[in-house]
Amino acid sequence: MTRKLKIRDLTLRDGQQSLFATRMPQAEVDKLLPLYQDAGFYIMEVWGGAVPDSVMRYLDESPWNRLRTISKAMNGKSQLSALSRGRNLFGYVPYPNSVLEGFYKEAIANGLNIMRIFDALNDIDNVRDSIKMINELGGIADGAVCYTVDPKDDTQRSFFAKLFGSKPKQIFTDEYFVDKAKQMEALGAKIITVKDMAGLVNPLRAASIISALKANISVPIDFHTHCTPGYGLASSLMAIINGVDILDTNIWYFGGGSAAPAIELIYVFCKKLGIEVEANMEAVGKIREQLANVRRNLAAFDLHKDKFPRDFNPLDPNALPSEIDALFDKAIDAANAKNQELLLDLCHQIEDYFGFPKPNELVRNAEVPGGMYSNMVAQLKQLQASDLLDEAMKLIPKVRRDAGLIPLVTPTSQIVGSQAVSLALDRKKGKPDYSTPSVQFISLVKGEYGHTPVAIDPEFRCQITGSPEEIAYDTSKYSAPENPELPELGGVKLAQNTEEYLLLELLPAVATGFLRKRRTEEYQAAMQAAAEAAAAEEAARKAAEPEEEPITGPVIQAPMGGTILSVNVKEGDKVAPGDLLLVYEAMKMENEVEAEEPAVVKRIFVIPGDVVGLEANLIEFE
Repeated sequence: MTRKLKIRDLTLRDGQQSLFATRMPQAEVDKLLPLYQDAGFYIMEVWGGAVPDSVMRYLDESPWNRLRTISKAMNGKSQLSALSRGRNLFGYVPYPNSVLEGFYKEAIANGLNIMRIFDALNDIDNVRDSIKMINELGGIADGAVCYTVDPKDDTQRSFFAKLFGSKPKQIFTDEYFVDKAKQMEALGAKIITVKDMAGLVNPLRAASIISALKANISVPIDFHTHCTPGYGLASSLMAIINGVDILDTNIWYFGGGSAAPAIELIYVFCKKLGIEVEANMEAVGKIREQLANVRRNLAAFDLHKDKFPRDFNPLDPNALPSEIDALFDKAIDAANAKNQELLLDLCHQIEDYFGFPKPNELVRNAEVPGGMYSNMVAQLKQLQASDLLDEAMKLIPKVRRDAGLIPLVTPTSQIVGSQAVSLALDRKKGKPDYSTPSVQFISLVKGEYGHTPVAIDPEFRCQITGSPEEIAYDTSKYSAPENPELPELGGVKLAQNTEEYLLLELLPAVATGFLRKRRTEEYQAAMQAAAEAAAAEEAARKAAEPEEEPITGPVIQAPMGGTILSVNVKEGDKVAPGDLLLVYEAMKMENEVEAEEPAVVKRIFVIPGDVVGLEANLIEFE
């Protein structure tokens, strides 16, 4: 029986997040959805991660509308998944169960099928409740174990010696990841994902971890990696050979580089291995054609705009020159022989031929996610200290070690990267290390993000937090954000329903601006509709009135548009210069209209409450 490989397509979430800063607007997504209906992907990752924040912040779009629109278009033809940080959801603080349950319930009601749940510390306590809730609400819980590596320099070895004695000890062994996976499976995870956010799983490690998981875990195993440091394609091949059930890929123009491998290259390998890729590659080809234009439209955000992959249709028997086709065969042979050096070289030749970016050596040597590196570059540039980049990168292992040897993934990657920059600045100024710990770093060391893989030295915790004791987060102290009334917009509430209030809870600053825009638009639309209705009513009233006699005498007209507050004369009155005729409101001020010369009032055209425009007739004199 032919072995099959299921595909989780990341193009619409992680693909665009990794390459184009999550700037793909809904209009571009909508063009692709009819094509995705026929693609036959087992799972489509379309939500979570940076999507809820970015679509509000940069695109002024609703995250909920994005999920609903995709769900409606797909109509169950692929399962839709999102990425969640467990206790932190899509935010950066630990939330109580009431917030978790509310968010998961709303997400599933709006079409989400699978929630991939991870914790930046691999602290099982931080994902326990999320797995339970997703299952109870009718979703599928996907437990993701974050991959990371042991430190490798002499300083780190001395650190281990202090912890475990003179004999070096590895922390992040295959047994470590299997143990985390088994705990998640026992909690109810229906899929286990190896989440290699930095692309650090090399081919031999992919072989050993996937083999170990397949031997110990009964639910499907998913492999998620990135190509940033150059392992992605080769490690994905090794994962396939060693029995992985689901592989995360992107479609051609959204693959490679800092993203996951392209499905087209995976398809070539699988065809040669006699493995059926569970996807309609003809439909994938149609999506690929559209994505070329989408990528050009996103050029301003393209991390690799100088590396636009050459066109490739894996279904075309003549698409591969014989020498390139041979590289795929040699790569398979190298993988089966576990010749990692040769396998990597062959995969890099394949990627180079198609125009994918070369491996990022700096990221590989520093063993950090690409996004963490780019954040540090931006931070140092803002501080006008770009010359400290190399020093800051060298300090990452120290900060990571001091903070309990944590994996580097959102939000820990940002916390560690920022603190490494601060350390470099401290040293440049001659200050002791950690003279300026960030609030987030203090919280991490204190224990408010959860239990770290290695216990933090109590002396160091005391130095940073003022106490050697670990203090866990306390969700009972969570303070729900206010949902204020907006008097300037008719007194409506900022959040109008549950889903909008959930955005306020998770991303208060961004959601406040986003929701205020929505209420402003609604208020302006209501005011416009009311004005049009009043104008129509006035027009109808005038049409029903007898035809007015023509104006034959002098007329006072409105110098500005406004609302009539009072009429101080009546027809037949004699007025003298300076006499008050009427009062109207304009520009939030009361304005008086006075007689300019002796006259007799013949006709009055307005009554209190009338809204008049510029140069509207007010009073006619005989």
